[in-house]
Amino acid sequence: MARITLERITKRYKDKTALDGLSLDIADNEFFVLFGPAGAGKTTMLKIIAGIEFPQEGLVKIDGKIMNLVEPMYRNISMVFENYALYPHMNVYDNIASPMRSKLYRKDEAYIEEQVKRVTKMMHIGGLLDRKPSQLSNGQRQRVAIGRCLVRTPNVFLMDEPLAHLDAKLRHFMRGELKEMQNAFNSTTLYVTHDYMEAMSLADRIAVLNFGKIEQIGTSLEMYYTPCNEFVARIFGEPEINIFEGEVEESGGCLGIRALGQPELLPVEPDVADALRAGGCRRVHVGLRGYDIAFSFAEAPGWLRGSVYTNEPIGNKVIMVADVNGTLIYLAAPNDTKAEIDRAVFIKPDMRNSIIFDADTAEYIIRHNASERLRSRGAGTEARQPWPS
Repeated sequence: MARITLERITKRYKDKTALDGLSLDIADNEFFVLFGPAGAGKTTMLKIIAGIEFPQEGLVKIDGKIMNLVEPMYRNISMVFENYALYPHMNVYDNIASPMRSKLYRKDEAYIEEQVKRVTKMMHIGGLLDRKPSQLSNGQRQRVAIGRCLVRTPNVFLMDEPLAHLDAKLRHFMRGELKEMQNAFNSTTLYVTHDYMEAMSLADRIAVLNFGKIEQIGTSLEMYYTPCNEFVARIFGEPEINIFEGEVEESGGCLGIRALGQPELLPVEPDVADALRAGGCRRVHVGLRGYDIAFSFAEAPGWLRGSVYTNEPIGNKVIMVADVNGTLIYLAAPNDTKAEIDRAVFIKPDMRNSIIFDADTAEYIIRHNASERLRSRGAGTEARQPWPS
């Protein structure tokens, strides 16, 4: 069991800043996910917590104790590396058993055999115990690396994209196993991924990193329904959220948004209108998920006209892109949808589900009834940390 606290961590590599004054508080026994694009600083943060790297500024604390100068072996941390880091001269059995044969955490051979059997059964690698890493595929090596991490019961698990090289079926199975493992071992888990599906399905909370800074910390539902800015909105969900420019106008006592080159205003809900009036917003960006835009190939009054730009079947749905007056709008369509390129298509945005951003700063302004939506879906606001400035 361990609480991890990072205070104003800065890490530089020559003229590149990997982490820039980053602060984070991970609760005891929490499954915490670091999510963001490549080069955001996720792996660097793991290495600093593990003691493999040292920050130029800031403090690393585990259970309130400053760990900056504590050697990795004394931090009681188990880590899965992205590049496997297996011992090439050892077979699979000995690689998995190696943490339990170390001088500091030594166990007897009967216990070691029991634990190796347990994790190799879980990872479906029981038939590979006599092989060397050079005789394994990348997916098999990754399973061995995960197994070596799971044989111990440390205070903290650090996992750097542990499922990246597994096939889809095993990856889905391992998500559940990792979550169950964390509950059974009563350990804190810090998990790095660039797959938003992994982040949303596994995390108690998520921290979104970008260029060494935290954009937002919160639950998966908070990331999806109330992203703090357009960057966070774009990296969660498929198809990617539509974000288009709009002008706030008032007509006949009703406030709406003029957008997509249409003569009529897009309506907004009263709470959204009040927030836009109070903030004096004139230029906004409107965010709409592909599932919140209806479409039809038959013309209908009040629907916006466009043309089919692309039509991409991906199994359980079709991602159709419509060109509406020069703006590409991504739609989530049923998997039997067929549409020829340049065919006329008519869309109707559901503005009740729109997310409004400031056009100048790209920061979140409001979403209709946001707190009620999160509460009804079980995303309690008490788990949320303030958004970094």
